[in-house]
Amino acid sequence: MAILKVKVVPGSSSNKISGWENGYLKVKIAAPPEKGKANDELIKFFSRLFGVRKNQIKIKSGHTSRLKLIEIEGVKENMVDEILNNR
Repeated sequence: MAILKVKVVPGSSSNKISGWENGYLKVKIAAPPEKGKANDELIKFFSRLFGVRKNQIKIKSGHTSRLKLIEIEGVKENMVDEILNNR
């Protein structure tokens, strides 16, 4: 299981990773920050990126914040950098 610190930038033109910022993976999400739409889109985006089902990705903290702690089941910590570097 991998744990990621993520900074979400909702309302962007597309879903993409834009690097690291202060120890957080900065992720731009096209969905607006209302009624959980950005969270749902983030989970869908990570599901495709890491090749896991959506129910294997959980927001552990930061549901209403831009700074989130994400848990990804089925992906080991050492695989995260490899996946992010090969995208």
